[in-house]
Amino acid sequence: MRSVIGEVVSQYPADSYGLVYWSHADGWIPYPVPSASTRWIGQDTGEGQDNRMNISDFVDVLDDGMPHFDFIMFDACFMMSVEVAYEVRNYTDYYIGSPTENPGPGAPYDKVVPYMFKPGAAAQMAEAYFNHYKDNYKAGEGISNANWTGGTSICAVRTDALDDLADVTGQLLERADNESVPSFNTVFDYDKRDMEEGHVGYYDFSQMMEMRLDADAYVAWKNVFDASIVYWNTTDKNYSMFKRMFSMEGTNGITHYIPLSVDSKAAEAYRSMAWYKAAGLENMGW
Repeated sequence: MRSVIGEVVSQYPADSYGLVYWSHADGWIPYPVPSASTRWIGQDTGEGQDNRMNISDFVDVLDDGMPHFDFIMFDACFMMSVEVAYEVRNYTDYYIGSPTENPGPGAPYDKVVPYMFKPGAAAQMAEAYFNHYKDNYKAGEGISNANWTGGTSICAVRTDALDDLADVTGQLLERADNESVPSFNTVFDYDKRDMEEGHVGYYDFSQMMEMRLDADAYVAWKNVFDASIVYWNTTDKNYSMFKRMFSMEGTNGITHYIPLSVDSKAAEAYRSMAWYKAAGLENMGW
């Protein structure tokens, strides 16, 4: 990745750059975590090997003299997580991705690429991506990679708003009643895999906070959350290769991890994320 980006910058100098990362992916979770047999990002199975890139590796590359990007777009599953967005906030102005599984064909690049070179690229790219799949949406009827009728969801966020979002999240969680933490069983989970299929849990961030805060605190938090989003849209249902079509009712576009057990390997790994520290998630007992 260092080599490719370095070659582009050297041979094709430009006033600005954007980055689209296409691959299998699985949000923030690192490789390997024994309790979650997942795909992570950048899976390379060439020459009989299985190499995968962690978010920490991705950030190391961006931190190694790479240009600042106008946008980073992940055309890969589960990548619109607040944890990943926060990790890359210093390297890009906008972050684009889906909170759930991507459509099998990936981004419609014939529709998306023209917007990459225009002012306000991120929101327009996300909208073009969404509209392509909305126009062919038939709730999964006759779905195939050649005829994707299963819809999609996509979100674009302003990275300069994420520090404010972390601050208000931490402040309000610290004030919340830690003696009566509610059950999160009813928070929407975009991850439709069972545990044996590699379930991690990508929960709706806004719903999680609504359950955790009182009404006034949630309104204050939601104002900051909404200010971070420049585009969010979803078809009524999305497709999962594990559970087929599922309703997206009540979703808000950005995911947040909720540990099933604070003693799990995944939860242990989560405590190394910058978002965990910045958002004061130790106040949740995580």
